[in-house]
Amino acid sequence: MKNFLMTLALMLTIGIGVSQAQTVTESWAFGGGLSFPRFYSVNITSLNSNYGAYLSIQRNFSEHVGLRLKAGYAHLEGQYNDASFNLVKESTNLMTGDLDLLYYLVPCAPVSPYLFAGVGGNFKTITNGQTAFNDNNKFGSQLNIGAGADFKINSNWNIVTEFGYHVTNNSELDGSIVPVPDELNGRDTYLVLSAGVNFLFGHGEQSKQCEPCCEGITQEMKDMTNYDRIEEMIKNHIPKEVIKEVVVDKYIYAISEDRLVLVGVNFAFDKSDLLPESYTVLDKAVKLLNDNPNVNVEIEGYTDYIGTAEYNQQLSEERAQTVKNYLASQGIAPDRLSTVGYGKGNPIANNETEEGRAMNRRIVFRIIK
Repeated sequence: MKNFLMTLALMLTIGIGVSQAQTVTESWAFGGGLSFPRFYSVNITSLNSNYGAYLSIQRNFSEHVGLRLKAGYAHLEGQYNDASFNLVKESTNLMTGDLDLLYYLVPCAPVSPYLFAGVGGNFKTITNGQTAFNDNNKFGSQLNIGAGADFKINSNWNIVTEFGYHVTNNSELDGSIVPVPDELNGRDTYLVLSAGVNFLFGHGEQSKQCEPCCEGITQEMKDMTNYDRIEEMIKNHIPKEVIKEVVVDKYIYAISEDRLVLVGVNFAFDKSDLLPESYTVLDKAVKLLNDNPNVNVEIEGYTDYIGTAEYNQQLSEERAQTVKNYLASQGIAPDRLSTVGYGKGNPIANNETEEGRAMNRRIVFRIIK
């Protein structure tokens, strides 16, 4: 169990930056997972044949602050020599309930580290304790501190790894009390390494202070099949740059002497897959190219500003390549087509508005004669 959990934690740590989801201002999260607990600073020798599990419910009040109620089970083992110098194995079964305050240090990152601190209660059952207690089943309290990391998979799921340090209110956790004045501190402690998942629900608004990537790259993907609305957006946002009214029809606009915007070429959420309404526009581009056989084009892909520069760059290149592949499949010679991605650079509209962002997520043809 220990090797499994430590390997899992190491793999997750190595995977920093693989994924990221849109960060929201507030949310709820239900979680669960496995844990590896271990005695620390106790009067017997700690063993590693331990295991545990937990369930949690969490309320995130902002991008940085959350409050978590966590219920856990831990089986801890240790050993000591009795009066005859026989080696005796002690075990403690511990049920815990903790209330912790969490602070996320970098909430906008794909892997978000956090610190936590709180208080809790516990109920322990001790087997083969070194010290004879009146009752081996006892309630207690504890203080908790620790750190962890959220690995964002998508808007609803996170993988969580955590390290916790727990201080109990007495020295009975390990079933052994050394007579005063030899007792070191009068409080036993234990460590917990855990790994699990969080399911997020009850989302608030998308965070304005974060720069998410991946799933949030296109932000609120809207129905773009209303071409009259698209035409109005063009007129509202780039009238000063349109030097010709209509090149082919109302779906293809010239924004300079050698650049054409393909209005209505849209892609699946966070992907380079074309949406159905795109084919109408691209078929008109095919006709334009067939009518001008001596013209070559460079297909330029752009995104809006929501997302990291690196991710947007890659996505813009992939979308430009998708358009090239479709045009080639419709009979346009591939050597007439080249592609380039500009990510979130060179916006033609206001990125602070929904319509402006929609305009900036675009495909542009640069005419090469």
